[in-house]
Amino acid sequence: MSETVTDFREHALTLATGARRGARALAQTPSATKNRALTELARRLTGSQSHLGEANRKDLEAGRSQGLTKPLLDRLALTGAGLRAMAAGVLTIAELPDPVGELLAEWVRPNGITISKVRVPIGVILFIYESRPNVTVDAFALCMKSGNAVILRGGSEAFHSNQALLRVIRESLRAGGVSEEAAQMVATTDRAAVGELLRLREHIDLVIPRGGYDLIRRVTEESRIPVIKHYAGVCHTYVDATADLNMAEEVCFNAKVQRPAVCNAMETLLVHEAVAAKFLPAMAQRFLAAGVELRGCPRTRALVPQSKAATEESWRTEYLDLTLNVRVVDSLEEAIAHINTFGTQHSDAIVTLDEEAAEQFAREVDSAAVFVNCSTRLHDGGEFGFGAEVGISTDRIHARGPMALPELTIYKYIVRGTGQLRQ
Repeated sequence: MSETVTDFREHALTLATGARRGARALAQTPSATKNRALTELARRLTGSQSHLGEANRKDLEAGRSQGLTKPLLDRLALTGAGLRAMAAGVLTIAELPDPVGELLAEWVRPNGITISKVRVPIGVILFIYESRPNVTVDAFALCMKSGNAVILRGGSEAFHSNQALLRVIRESLRAGGVSEEAAQMVATTDRAAVGELLRLREHIDLVIPRGGYDLIRRVTEESRIPVIKHYAGVCHTYVDATADLNMAEEVCFNAKVQRPAVCNAMETLLVHEAVAAKFLPAMAQRFLAAGVELRGCPRTRALVPQSKAATEESWRTEYLDLTLNVRVVDSLEEAIAHINTFGTQHSDAIVTLDEEAAEQFAREVDSAAVFVNCSTRLHDGGEFGFGAEVGISTDRIHARGPMALPELTIYKYIVRGTGQLRQ
């Protein structure tokens, strides 16, 4: 518990060196053994409701006393249904192909050497997150299946729940025959421990922060270890001149309202001027009825008088709430230019029946994922068939989009010869 940690440097070193030992053992662990441990974890999650519930109640009581909102408390709660969903997610990951050892390419050189490019684990991953407790289980399961040891540091509001989940995880590793050191967790809510971990480049191979802008900025600025991140999700949907407007209405409503406080929710709606007068008034009424505050360009405000004026800052803002920017554009090219100027290269969509327009949008919009005639809310590891994810990367090095099993590996070359020498 946090009261027992007094030397943050020592605690960080203990976690990191233990994780390194766990990573070395895990890299040699057969896929069947890893899957057995995951199956055991799924079983224990559904069989530990009283133990986990007691820890979760402490977090919920603390959250209420600290004034957490009802939506945040709901996300924090570990219910029976939530634990069953966690277990199902773990089983899905267990059933996925193991990326470790996958042969990516192989060729023979003129001198007779054979070169193989093979997937291997990254090693030790520090995962820092501000999310509900199920992320703890998802992150562990993905890291372990891909052969990586993980050091977990969740939000302080879920401290007791996460510590209880760690105990279940370690029991499952032990029962499955996998090194318990493959799962580590920071045992304090003090941020000083994170600062110490971010200095341990010789022990930790990669940092993945998942949370708000301030968390990701702090980790990126302080870390001496490579970081994979996304700063913000300023996501767009563009309704083209040829769009099926009924489809467009459903796609746009889902992208904004289904769950507004997430990184792949739409923050700006762009509408071609040819369909704006027909599309926007009804679409706006549906948004307003759902509690969405609209901020529009002058042409939008002429069609939707209830909308407030959008500013330059509006186009750059990730609201994570029921607020939406709306702009009428003259062309596909203007929509693309807007997205590439104000977007964050996360998730952007077009609704159109014009295949050439769809191809141009997909080719020219510079985002981790581009969606044609579907919602940006689909940018998710589970929706992509990856089981889960540790985050959505907007970086350009190593990985973009949902970081699932393949993205948690790197590769090495194995070169086989018969005595060849460099001439």
